[in-house]
Amino acid sequence: MKLGVFAVLLSDRSLEDALKYLSECGVQAVELGAGGYPGKAHVNPEELLENPSKITQLKDLVAKYGMEISALSCHGNPVHPQKEIAESFHKDFVNTVLLAEKLGINRVVTFSGCPGDSPGAKYPNWVTCPWPDDFLKILDYQWNEVLIPYWEKTVKFASDHGVTKIALEMHPGFCVYNPETLLKLRAAVGDTIGANLDPSHLFWQGIDPVAAIRKLGPAIHFFHAKDTKIDEMNTAVNGVLDTKHYGDEINRSWIFRTVGYGHAYQQWKDIVSNLRMVGYDDVLSIEHEDSLMSASEGLKKAIAFLKEVLIFESKGEMWWA
Repeated sequence: MKLGVFAVLLSDRSLEDALKYLSECGVQAVELGAGGYPGKAHVNPEELLENPSKITQLKDLVAKYGMEISALSCHGNPVHPQKEIAESFHKDFVNTVLLAEKLGINRVVTFSGCPGDSPGAKYPNWVTCPWPDDFLKILDYQWNEVLIPYWEKTVKFASDHGVTKIALEMHPGFCVYNPETLLKLRAAVGDTIGANLDPSHLFWQGIDPVAAIRKLGPAIHFFHAKDTKIDEMNTAVNGVLDTKHYGDEINRSWIFRTVGYGHAYQQWKDIVSNLRMVGYDDVLSIEHEDSLMSASEGLKKAIAFLKEVLIFESKGEMWWA
């Protein structure tokens, strides 16, 4: 396994400064934002695609610091009901795929997206229950008329350009938010679709990440190392569905935390061990969204924590069996 970082948390630094810093911290791989919500602070696909020499410079810069690019990330909503918004996210995704092809990277991280409730909708509509019956009609429209047709075409485009792993972050608010919905879309459009398994989004839904890992198996295409702390007192009163601002920490039912501040070593050791058991022996990419500590401190603590948890060496032969 390899220790990685989603470099968007270092967007205030140049890419070279970020790579130098991460290399000194013992990080082995970097995930680069290339559009959509993560932005393009370090990588702008349109600029690089117009100038091949800059692509070579990017490769050389990453190699200079002994690192690798684990993935390009372009989180967005390409099936947004407002056409201009959807097209903007889709354009970013297309350019990210084209850049990944030039870089020799076969993995792009994104969201599934969430349509509106009908062709005339203006805003996405995330359905969370089966009743009233109108909700089932919405789900049928979203999946069969929008989501599956979009990803059928997009998977073919990505595959044609060497991107064989589209890692969808299972994120509430989008149609793919848990293992069941991930596998539903994967079954409909093919194995290019897989999971970006981020335990932080699973914890607060009541999903055991280890059980999710066992269920997903080869459908795991990438991994974000981020934690969540569930506030037992607030959850006991209000449950886990919470629309309060992330900065209202003391009143929220849960908040994102740096790894180790939501769940202890044993939980994360079980996650890592089960990843290896199902065949994911790849990068764990730290994502920082902890509102109680600075990005710098959160990153340093996450790196130190994961160095104790990750299994870096090949398991070798069982000399005792």
